[in-house]
Amino acid sequence: MENVMRSIGEMARHTGLSVSALRFYDGAGVFGPARVDPQTGYRWYAEEQVPDARLIARLRRVGMPLPDISLVLSADPAEARRALDRHLRRLEDGLTDARRELSTVHALLDQRENPMNATRLTTPAHELAAALDAVRFAASSAPELPGLCGVLLELGADGLRLVATDRYRLAVSLAPAAALDGPPVGAIAGTAFVDEARTLLEGAEQALVTVDGDRLTLAATRADGSERQVTGRRVDQDFPDYRPLLRLDPTHRMPVDAAELRAGLAAGASRSVTRGQDGVEQQVSVLTVGADGTLRVAGDAVEREGEAYRIGVNREFLLEALTAGRRDQLMLELGSPVAPLAIRCPDREGTFSLLMPTVLS
Repeated sequence: MENVMRSIGEMARHTGLSVSALRFYDGAGVFGPARVDPQTGYRWYAEEQVPDARLIARLRRVGMPLPDISLVLSADPAEARRALDRHLRRLEDGLTDARRELSTVHALLDQRENPMNATRLTTPAHELAAALDAVRFAASSAPELPGLCGVLLELGADGLRLVATDRYRLAVSLAPAAALDGPPVGAIAGTAFVDEARTLLEGAEQALVTVDGDRLTLAATRADGSERQVTGRRVDQDFPDYRPLLRLDPTHRMPVDAAELRAGLAAGASRSVTRGQDGVEQQVSVLTVGADGTLRVAGDAVEREGEAYRIGVNREFLLEALTAGRRDQLMLELGSPVAPLAIRCPDREGTFSLLMPTVLS
């Protein structure tokens, strides 16, 4: 008996996918017809394809990305369930982010009603100094990007989070809060303020960060009770939403000796690559992970047998990230060759940097 075949319109009516969606999934290589008429180009779908199409419709309703949908369709059941679990975590994280943003909106509305309502956070001076050192290198110096020419300060119950990015790298650190007075608030501190504040923290015991409207103040108190202050204006720009970048799913996590990796990068070969976004020439090193899990700096970008993973990264950026960590031992996290590379401080939770990879031709 001949198999029942459905036209694209019939397939749409029976699965909840629109005709345009079926064409899109076919073009994307995710879900294609069983047969295409060579004369008319009409797509025909087999009856046994209906369950997969209905599965796609449900996965798209919950916003699953196309690569993960393709994985669910083709992988074994255990791997498919892991992909579903990962997406559920992303949705839960997104809900957490939405709640945080709405909390910030509430605080901004309160600020409208009570414009003198300042937020003050006290933290050990050495903790704030270490946090600044961990992120300052990632701040932009491009005047056309004023919102990135500084450090985002987020004052909250969990401490003072510092974030800096120039679009090609991102650094995050956290200084614990000894005391917090006022609602959670975020403000961008310009690099001039940040650098002067870092100088004041030398030899100080306690730091008080105050955000009062558009005014920023850092007061550093020494053991003898003397105090020095730096004041400035917050940068009137929106900082990009960095939180989605923090939810990585690494395939390789390995401890590295920072000095050894710096030496390997300095001695190893690199290649000059023009950055597509702005035409800047950069020296790119290639990191590889062997089948035995060994990390090394490759001599070139040619594919070699026995390598389970390869990623190109701006050598200068990686050297700066390794130095900013100020730790002998760091944790390197690698995902796909197009996912950010993460460098974490194992003994300082919440302190890490991300580097965008360079596509290797």
